[in-house]
Amino acid sequence: MRRLLTRAALTATLAATAVLGSSALLPAAAAPGGSGPYPADYSTASSLPNHTVYRPSTLPSQRMPVVVWSNGACSADGTSAVNFLKEIASHGFLVISNGNPGGGGSSSSSWLTQSIDWAVAESSRPQSALYNRLDTSKIGVAGFSCGGIEAYAVSGDPRVTTTGIFSSGLLNDADDYQLRRLDHPIVYIIGGPSDIAYPNAIDDWGKLPSGLPAFMGNLNVGHGGTYHQTNGGEFGRAAQLWFRWQLKGDTTAGRAFVGQGCGLCGNGWTAQQKNLTLGPEPTPTPTPTPTPTPTPTPTPTPTPTPTPTQGTSGCSATYAVSDQWPGGFVANVSVTARSAVTGWTVRLTLPSGATATQAWNGVLTGSAGSVSVTNAAWNGRVAAGQSTSFGFQGTGTGAGATVTCEAI
Repeated sequence: MRRLLTRAALTATLAATAVLGSSALLPAAAAPGGSGPYPADYSTASSLPNHTVYRPSTLPSQRMPVVVWSNGACSADGTSAVNFLKEIASHGFLVISNGNPGGGGSSSSSWLTQSIDWAVAESSRPQSALYNRLDTSKIGVAGFSCGGIEAYAVSGDPRVTTTGIFSSGLLNDADDYQLRRLDHPIVYIIGGPSDIAYPNAIDDWGKLPSGLPAFMGNLNVGHGGTYHQTNGGEFGRAAQLWFRWQLKGDTTAGRAFVGQGCGLCGNGWTAQQKNLTLGPEPTPTPTPTPTPTPTPTPTPTPTPTPTPTQGTSGCSATYAVSDQWPGGFVANVSVTARSAVTGWTVRLTLPSGATATQAWNGVLTGSAGSVSVTNAAWNGRVAAGQSTSFGFQGTGTGAGATVTCEAI
């Protein structure tokens, strides 16, 4: 049975914590740049409003994995955990936080998806300072308290490599589908029994899919964690070690989480592990030297195995339910360009009683009956004969939906 902790209580608790933390962090320039080899700072980007971007002041020669972050209380203050986020970035990561520096108001889980979309787009945009500097095949999503609930909400995005839940947990049993769909390693960093989110996190831990790699570390510091300490304190250390292991393949960092003598198995930490092993150390992906673009060999148009629903022009779409459980489902839609397109819209007619609640890799309009999904900023341009895809989550039964595709 799920605990009595509610989102309102979680938000209210962290709102008070965030106010105290923010007042201590007003001189942001005095915050340390992290303990890693690449001292980090933050900035904003006009092409990504309502976000704060943390990155090494001098970019490393290796491509940087990406971590997107949602704050405690779902706060839109992108510097509410400035020490903690600089610590992660200083180890060679691009970190994007929900909210402007010192911002007010609340965020939503869609802001995390916007961060991922933006990073993917910037990595492939020749005019960007991040052009060919990001490893967008390695993306972590994480959040603190209410922000952890937002991280759960986008953990089903197929671009996500690992999820980090900090002093958080799902609030009711109806949300357990978000645990069932997890297919990548997850870490829980919790403030011990005195943390208001502790029982929620413990409940989630017991419901993780069988075989899923997972780590839970409890440090008895309460719900406020150690984010405002130098370099984010112990929570900052745990975070950078996890992301170094999961997103960079650093097995030295991975030893903090694996085995009876793991690095977080003492010194005040209480650790639990599931299905964790150290793999071989991979060779990092170097930043490529630009070379002339060769003339491409024409690619023949493939014959699709499932018969797609034909659109009115330019593209076709194929619909498949990838997961169904009592009361909900996840579906994927493949979009194939019959001729080169620069944008697309898929129109779906959902079965009676079904609703679409959120989408990834596309922009959802509507929730029941006839709904539409338009391409995201990074996947609208599709060459003739090539495909892209998006997914969405819904309530009810997913079988029987129909789709059409239009190029725009």
